[in-house]
Amino acid sequence: MKSKIFAVLKIALPLGFGVFLIWLFYDALCEKERGELFTAFGEANYFWVFIGVLMGWASHLSRAWRWRYLLEPMGYKVKFWNAYHGVMIGYLVNLVFPRAGEASRAGVLVKTENVPFQKGFGSIIAERVVDVVMLGIVALIALGLQADKIDLFRAKIDAFNSEGSSCGNSMIFSILGQVVMYGIIAAVVGGIALFAFKPSFREKIINFLKGLLEGVLSIFKTKHKGKFLMHTVFIWLMYPAMFWVNFFALEDTSHLGLDAALSGFVAGAIGIVLVQGGMGIYPALVGLIITVYLPGETGAIAPQALALGWISWAFQQLMIIVLGLISLAINGKNVKFETDESSTESAE
Repeated sequence: MKSKIFAVLKIALPLGFGVFLIWLFYDALCEKERGELFTAFGEANYFWVFIGVLMGWASHLSRAWRWRYLLEPMGYKVKFWNAYHGVMIGYLVNLVFPRAGEASRAGVLVKTENVPFQKGFGSIIAERVVDVVMLGIVALIALGLQADKIDLFRAKIDAFNSEGSSCGNSMIFSILGQVVMYGIIAAVVGGIALFAFKPSFREKIINFLKGLLEGVLSIFKTKHKGKFLMHTVFIWLMYPAMFWVNFFALEDTSHLGLDAALSGFVAGAIGIVLVQGGMGIYPALVGLIITVYLPGETGAIAPQALALGWISWAFQQLMIIVLGLISLAINGKNVKFETDESSTESAE
């Protein structure tokens, strides 16, 4: 009976989480934004949208493969699909809880590959450092390609601010963010107290930090530096490319070039950093920047540019939700729930 209950939960919980995420994003849109979203969907050529989704998936596959190169120097030859499921589950969790996805991703390998959490988490931090550098490079290239448009960008931003930005989003993302923030503060304060007065806890923290440092330094110890670099370049080619192909999904933006694609991509990345999941702000920033490249547009944001932003944002989120739920369901099957006398262990 107990095993049947767990079997049902392995299916029901991921599906329920997926429905919750879709509702969460939709509920956060006001009526005006919902209308813009459905208009964008009605105008799109979904062949190009599908190509963009495939490019995004390819980047996630490459990221999972690259992650294995950082774990190997620490003595862990991780199966590719376990690494991939960890990556997708991490993205899924990040849609709701800022930065909690990294911990979830490391937690997957604790269960499936017995990789200590601190080492897995350290390798993810090393990845993030590389990603920040790559985003900076893309941003510099974008800036160099349209240095002559800086004044136009400023004018559009001023017009956008004077007309008013998004019509308002649900407070639930703000509440979730505050819960996470205060939870982290409480954990840090409690951890400092335990570190100061409990020697056994202090020893655990020191060992954790050593493992974390080992994970971070794994990027310098890997024997596959060339392959790591190749995957990094591939990932950061796919990111702007999957954004650019969406231009061809709309007739009004299909003629725009690489300069517009890189500028819009960087604007969208900033939106995701500013607001959890880029809710509302991603389409607005993308539309704001792309409008500069559309001839004859005098408003703050051209409707077709805003439609491009909504399509790019919506299908990125949908891809993460669907693939993340699949990985969550599969990862649940990798864990065997024993009787009370036994502990939960990996089935692999």
